[in-house]
Amino acid sequence: MDRLLVFASQVAIAHGHRVEVIEQIDPLNEEAVVLSIADLDTGIRYRRSDDVRGEFSRWIGRVLECTVMIGGPGRTVLRVDPIGQDAAGSKRALLGADAAADAAKAEADRWGGSDRPPVEEPERFW
Repeated sequence: MDRLLVFASQVAIAHGHRVEVIEQIDPLNEEAVVLSIADLDTGIRYRRSDDVRGEFSRWIGRVLECTVMIGGPGRTVLRVDPIGQDAAGSKRALLGADAAADAAKAEADRWGGSDRPPVEEPERFW
């Protein structure tokens, strides 16, 4: 499943290049924030900050699409296909799984749940 990364700067990375992404989960909205991205094929590293504190995750992906907006405040949109499993993806998957499990439980409670014993049918004599 590809990921869409948006930067408030101009970051040009060619299609097909492998990138290393370092990101952190924002405690306020529980979304991933990219701290740095490195083009592994050229060696160029783009950093948001020099100081990475707290828990962060690192994953590698391949660039599927790169759009750089010029003029005014530059912006870049990267579509990246992650290679392998990563810690942030695992956390995101677990958050999604927890939300799905809560939604399924709420729906089951709404419809009566599946924890009730089945209704026994009366015996028929012929």
